[in-house]
Amino acid sequence: MPLVKKYNNVGGRATGCAPMLKINMEVKEYLDNASDAMELAVAYLDDALSHIRAGKASTKLLDGIKVDYYGSLTPINQVANVSTPDARTIAITPWEKSMFKVIEKAIIDSPLGITPENNGEVIRLGIPPLTEDRRKQLVKQSKAEAENAKVSVRNARREAIEGLKKEIKKGLSEDAERDAEAEVQKLHDKFTKRIDEVFAAKEKEILTV
Repeated sequence: MPLVKKYNNVGGRATGCAPMLKINMEVKEYLDNASDAMELAVAYLDDALSHIRAGKASTKLLDGIKVDYYGSLTPINQVANVSTPDARTIAITPWEKSMFKVIEKAIIDSPLGITPENNGEVIRLGIPPLTEDRRKQLVKQSKAEAENAKVSVRNARREAIEGLKKEIKKGLSEDAERDAEAEVQKLHDKFTKRIDEVFAAKEKEILTV
């Protein structure tokens, strides 16, 4: 097994050896943790943007609305069939008649800003077209979410680099630390690009009339 020399602080003399495999595993752990944290930031951004109304129907708009179902707060899609029969309509068909008024009230009380139409068979939500000013507001909101995701990616990079620098004191060579730091930067750049792509797609969706 290849060995890496450890040095003390007196004259740079070797005081012992450590297995390269162990050090490589420690570096890999920092890289994996950084990658996982950055992936989570992108996933969170995807979810946040999916709940921003872009002028067309999406069942995800109801994800944050819960109803009282026999004493338990329950997502609408667990007490009703939810679909989008066309680009401007969300249709909700409760599985129990008693849930019509409950679902209707939950939607009215939510920040969704859409008044439901209840004919006793189906609850329909008509998605109104967005004004130009509203589109600009939603782009600004989406950009803020993207910036939050970038902050999370930068924080993951910083934490990884700080951890790698501490490993030098435990025997990691400075060259290995610099190489690992370069890999962290590559991860940062890759996930930052993904965030830009996710935002660009949402911006296009919002601005498309």
